[in-house]
Amino acid sequence: MKPTLQLKLNTGLTLTPQLQQSIRLLQLSTLELNQEITRLVQENPLLELDEGIDQDGFETGGPDISLSPSDSSAATESNGISEIGKNTDIQSDWPDDPLYADQEFFFDTRRRSDEDHDQDFSRLISKPVSLREHLLSQISLGQYCERSKKIAELLVDSLNDDGYLSQDLDELAELLPPELEISTADLESALDYIQQLDPPGVGARNLQECLSLQLKALPGNTPLRDEALKLVNGHLESFAAKNFQLLKKVLDCNETCLQSIYQLITQLNPKPGDDFNTTTARHVIPDVIVTRSDSGWGVRLNSDSVPRVRINSLYAGILKHHRTEATQMLMGQLKEARWLVRNLDQRMDTILRVSQAIVDCQQAFLEQGETAIRPLVMREIAVTLGLHESTISRVTTQKYMRTPHGIFELKYFFGSHIPAERGEAHSAIAIRGLIKRLIQDEDRRKPLNDSQISQMLAQQGIVIARRTVAKYREFMHIPPTNLRKTL
Repeated sequence: MKPTLQLKLNTGLTLTPQLQQSIRLLQLSTLELNQEITRLVQENPLLELDEGIDQDGFETGGPDISLSPSDSSAATESNGISEIGKNTDIQSDWPDDPLYADQEFFFDTRRRSDEDHDQDFSRLISKPVSLREHLLSQISLGQYCERSKKIAELLVDSLNDDGYLSQDLDELAELLPPELEISTADLESALDYIQQLDPPGVGARNLQECLSLQLKALPGNTPLRDEALKLVNGHLESFAAKNFQLLKKVLDCNETCLQSIYQLITQLNPKPGDDFNTTTARHVIPDVIVTRSDSGWGVRLNSDSVPRVRINSLYAGILKHHRTEATQMLMGQLKEARWLVRNLDQRMDTILRVSQAIVDCQQAFLEQGETAIRPLVMREIAVTLGLHESTISRVTTQKYMRTPHGIFELKYFFGSHIPAERGEAHSAIAIRGLIKRLIQDEDRRKPLNDSQISQMLAQQGIVIARRTVAKYREFMHIPPTNLRKTL
């Protein structure tokens, strides 16, 4: 076959690099965006972080972008970057005299010594002690032979974060090298020693043994200690199921005595190692903040979460007046820097517009809480703002809003709805809030079951099945009726 050339004309959609970057930045969370900007600033010399400080508000410099109900559709204006302070030459007020020179030396020395003192003081801050370190320090001080201490240290390394020994002693003995000559009896002896250490209950192999160890650690004259031990060792499952009628028969006691035993056991710590866990909670920084004014509810960007970058004016000025072949690569980086700044502004503007549209639809939630949240789908916001549904999905993922009722992800305000017998449909979030409120207000001696909750909701015009109530209750990690019952 003879090769030939053919010319075809067709239409297609191509994403420019600028549009690809805009879409990618839009779906990043605040943490991921800060990491991405840090990387781009390190790679592009034409970019720099704007770390200016607003002297009035002690916040990151730059204009405070906000929207109110009256101007939610307006575009964000860029007012530029203003200088915060100027370099000024400070002339010394000291005369040119040796005496004053000594005073200057004195003050400089005093300042340096104060700084050194602050640095030394910061070193005194100690890090939290782990459970392993706490146990090893007790073992090292104990009256125990060195071989037994080594075996006990080996068992300490096998404890989990809760302080439990989850591995069987026989299996552990088989895994050890034969030349160590450590038998299961040696491990049991070392485990008995560990179980006598602080915190009480450490080294237990299950919950029953953990609670039993803590009860045995109490003084012998502790009221009802023996009854509590009998209950934990023989009827822990009935205690967990709150089968109080059976427990009263087993212990041959009245309701008042059983209540005292119940309080004694519930005061124990089922996870002895929790006090030594140094895992810190993850703090969520909201992207937007809801505020109320005379004109209604509005949103503004959180200046603490918005990364600010700008183009290096020195390099940009040089490139403006000196365009040569050697500066072609820098010209390309200048264009990329301008794209980034423009895309960041567009990202902030889109988040602000979507947040304001959500606030306009959820006025009842802001006034009354989650029980008043209305059903909302992304298509409704997309039609209102003239955006695509996929854009709304990107904007609402891992973006957070601070409201009078707490911090919520923007996706929280979207959800399924339940048809009502009359009037508007009810949001699944609002129904979960009503279920939570009914359970919070129930009589703990006679808690509501799922069927009763379903009937109470039906009286309010919300018809849902009992299994739907159970599904929502489990979603909120609320225990069933028998586990909510108290004496």
